[in-house]
Amino acid sequence: MEQAFQVDLRGVVDLLSRHLYSSPRVYLRELLQNAVDAITAADGVPGTVRIETLGGGGLRVHDDGIGLTEEEVHRLLATIGRSSKRDELGFARHDFLGQFGIGLLSGFLVADEIEVVTRSARADAPEAAVRWTGYADGRYRVEPGEREAPGTTVTLRPRPGSAELLDPEIVAELARTYGSLLPVELTVDGAPVTGEGPPWRAAHADPARRRRALDAYCRDLFGFEPFDVIDLDVPEAGLTGVAFVLPQPVSPTARGAHRVYLKRMLLAENVEGLLPEWAFFVRCVVDAGELRPTASREALYEDELLESARQALGERLRQWLVRLSETDPARLRGFLRLHQLGVKAMALHDDDMLRIVHRWLEFETSAGPMTLAEFRRRHSDARFVTSVEEFRRLSAVAGAQGVGLVNGGYVHDTEIIERLAAIDPDAALRPLDPAELTTHFGVLDPAAELALRPFLAAAQRAVERLGCEVVIRDFDPASLPALYLTSRAAQHRAELTEAREMADDLWSDVLGALNGAVAADRPQLVLNHRNPLARRATALTEEGLIELAVQGLYGQALLYGQHPLRPADTAALNRSFLGLLEWAMHGDSSGEGK
Repeated sequence: MEQAFQVDLRGVVDLLSRHLYSSPRVYLRELLQNAVDAITAADGVPGTVRIETLGGGGLRVHDDGIGLTEEEVHRLLATIGRSSKRDELGFARHDFLGQFGIGLLSGFLVADEIEVVTRSARADAPEAAVRWTGYADGRYRVEPGEREAPGTTVTLRPRPGSAELLDPEIVAELARTYGSLLPVELTVDGAPVTGEGPPWRAAHADPARRRRALDAYCRDLFGFEPFDVIDLDVPEAGLTGVAFVLPQPVSPTARGAHRVYLKRMLLAENVEGLLPEWAFFVRCVVDAGELRPTASREALYEDELLESARQALGERLRQWLVRLSETDPARLRGFLRLHQLGVKAMALHDDDMLRIVHRWLEFETSAGPMTLAEFRRRHSDARFVTSVEEFRRLSAVAGAQGVGLVNGGYVHDTEIIERLAAIDPDAALRPLDPAELTTHFGVLDPAAELALRPFLAAAQRAVERLGCEVVIRDFDPASLPALYLTSRAAQHRAELTEAREMADDLWSDVLGALNGAVAADRPQLVLNHRNPLARRATALTEEGLIELAVQGLYGQALLYGQHPLRPADTAALNRSFLGLLEWAMHGDSSGEGK
């Protein structure tokens, strides 16, 4: 035996308030949508919506729209979820904002009783008005009503605890928020709410006045003076609007929230997903006629049209940047200083943006802040490193040897540098292997090198167990006594060795085999013969003192280069410090400590 579902209206209202709508404040938006739809369906009417606040917290919304007959009232207001007859009334046309059913139910978010008095404007409809009264417990009644002209009046009587949402000041605020751009005359207690439509469509005497007006609109809406204003237009989505460029830096992880209208009714003030993720440096206000809202009408429905619109809006922002680079380079540089992360993100996938970054965005280099294009012109064999720490320990040394170095350690920098070949093979930079720097250092003359062989042998014994090779070179800056350099292969070998020591027997054997396959390339401790301290160290002859001095220079080079210290490194550094301290305090029989 088939039976009909029983609907608990209180449960449905609770579902709406807790899980569909973000706030009961949307009740007024839903009532406005119904009123505007009714006006749209009644072609040729003046188009007015009057909101009237009543004593005791009540509210009335009047419209001069198409109205409903008694039969339509039963079908559209009293049956939750039924929409099969909506086409007959014209309410499935694409230029309507919402739907009667859920929109009217939202009134129960703030009221226990809703009264609808309506009179149809259809030529073949009865002239009598109809009153429909619905209650939050699921009851309703339909009876003759009184209304002289076609249209509809909806009256809400507040439920306990909701009277403040029907307060005249709150109602006026909600009407301005949701309906200020509506193409109908909207008033609250006689005071007009709607203006001349979207500000970006308003006529102005010249572009300067338009810009001042939009700047003022941005200040009122978002509270900031925009760096620039970008017009937006996506015909396939029926979308127009403006993007305001933020005047201060913002984190790229910040979620861009935009003010979105659908057919000039506010959808929400914090809509996400309208723009590509990289476009976090703008805040938009748009009106769209074709994009679909979600069921709550507080966000945009993710479909192919929204994705297409998102890409088109991203293209508008990209075109603005390209145009700025061609017409106002100084202003572009100012923008890049504020929002370089967003532009870098674009450059990862867009060749035009990569050209802008290459030509205009400053990177950290061994010669100071400079664009990649300018740096490449100055250094034909420029190199880059992939971490900030590596740049800081090598930039001064590399620069002193005439090796141009770019810091690729910041967000997206390495990827951008590696992509330069996509736009110009001559603009490409090569990664720096730190061990290469030794090829730029000066070598000692044969006689000096021969005289230092005993010292080098003792120095090598001092650091042998630390897996390091000692060499002596002549390089700038002279203030640096020693430099610890490790090649990529040596670094990889050290990581494998460390992993092997921490692994179990099975993985230790596997890692051991891998380690054996890596070329036997060891880090180098490069002593600077140009430095007075290092030169004095090379003059030592006592084996024990050479060990302490070389291990001390080894530890200082590790600390200067911000290399991680292994337990063996820490032990050698401590041993050197204590040994040198004792030697300095007590001296030795040869008098070298005096």
